[in-house]
Amino acid sequence: MASTRLESFSNPEEMMRLAVEASPNGIVMTNCAGKIIMVNSATEKLFGYSRQELIGHPVEILIPKRFRQQHPEHQQTYIRESKSRPMGHGRDLFGLHKNGTEIPVEVGLNPVETDHGTFVLAAIVDISDRKQAQEMIHLAVEASPNGMVMTNHEGKIMMVNSTTEILFGYQRKELIGQPIEMLMPQSLRAHHPSLRTDYLRQPNARAMGHGRDLYALHKSGKEFPVEIGLNPIQTPEGVMVLASIIDITERKQHEAQLKAALKEKDLLLSEIHHRVKNNLQIIDSLLGMQSDRLLENAAISILRDSQNRVKSMALIHQILYESLDFSRVNFSSFIQSLVDNLSVSYALQPARITITIDADEVLFPIDISIPLGLILNELCTNAMKYAFPDNSFGHINISLKHQNPDSVSVQVTDDGIGIPETFDIENAPSLGLQLVQLLSEQISAKLTIQRNNPTSFTLIVPLIEQPKELPQIPVD
Repeated sequence: MASTRLESFSNPEEMMRLAVEASPNGIVMTNCAGKIIMVNSATEKLFGYSRQELIGHPVEILIPKRFRQQHPEHQQTYIRESKSRPMGHGRDLFGLHKNGTEIPVEVGLNPVETDHGTFVLAAIVDISDRKQAQEMIHLAVEASPNGMVMTNHEGKIMMVNSTTEILFGYQRKELIGQPIEMLMPQSLRAHHPSLRTDYLRQPNARAMGHGRDLYALHKSGKEFPVEIGLNPIQTPEGVMVLASIIDITERKQHEAQLKAALKEKDLLLSEIHHRVKNNLQIIDSLLGMQSDRLLENAAISILRDSQNRVKSMALIHQILYESLDFSRVNFSSFIQSLVDNLSVSYALQPARITITIDADEVLFPIDISIPLGLILNELCTNAMKYAFPDNSFGHINISLKHQNPDSVSVQVTDDGIGIPETFDIENAPSLGLQLVQLLSEQISAKLTIQRNNPTSFTLIVPLIEQPKELPQIPVD
């Protein structure tokens, strides 16, 4: 048996027959008259005929009726050319099963020279699964709510969906075969071929023009903003690019409206802070005018303290009015302005009392800034008025430091006469120190007092916890 099989393999004709028979594709050989002279088992399976039913019959038996009339002419044209090539290049080809079902196929033609003339060897591949997959892709593309455009490596449009027709105002037939640049504004067309070449060197799924505003061109000549996603598709004709196109005109309009609304809000907030500041300044002026009419030093002092409290709040709104962010106050700037104001108010002599400010840049929200500003006003006022009696000399240090990401330390220190041992801030007789206690609770700040060597008031202000409701300030 082994000897017989080896001997048979030494026969070239037998080797060819075995190779043809073993092929997974249908193999059909026809003579110059178009009659079938050989088929393999794959052909029997593919078309549903037995070999005996095919041999000697015209090859048109395997071709749908609508193509049969033209086929003999095509066959003779091929025999005259006599070269290997695919059949029906660029066209959909179909075979006809015995039961009448049409089968999508690919056919490769090869001429075989014999003593009886040129025969044609056809290799037939059933592409039903591929066609089904392509059809599924086509249906998915067609059903997409986005514009879908497929281009070849030359940038020619090979496929579009109905959404693309609506999006650009063209009919499908007006787009197929045209360069993709026809859908782009004139200003972008010259540069696009080089961008396409760069993309095809390393094709991958990604957004087109990342970080840039993209525009498409409607048939009417109107430009509109788009987002485009690129996807490479491997095909027998090479890599094609499937572009998903979304019209973002409405989104851009909403963004413009939002920007306008935010700008209007910023203008409104700016105006509010400006008006609040002006109103507080009016109150400050009224208090000043009232103090000018008083003769009692105690009353004048009370009004001056009230003026400074009003000014500290006005300073907060002034800083917000002048800033780009109306929600947060640069507190280091506030401290400097506050000290300058208090120094003028109490006629502080720089040669006698030196004030040092050591402040990190800290941004507080307004609901912390105003209470903390009032606290700082009271602590600085208290140091300026009472720490250095009888024109004595000394230093006041104001510190604003980040403790950690969650808290900030605010400290007012002086080297003056100190605080009596009997002092209790919770039962303090002055309104100013009562304010310090109550406002510290409002912003959930921890207050620590060092009575002397040096005297210091330290607040640890949390940055996360929201402040409590404004407490009721007792009024004598």
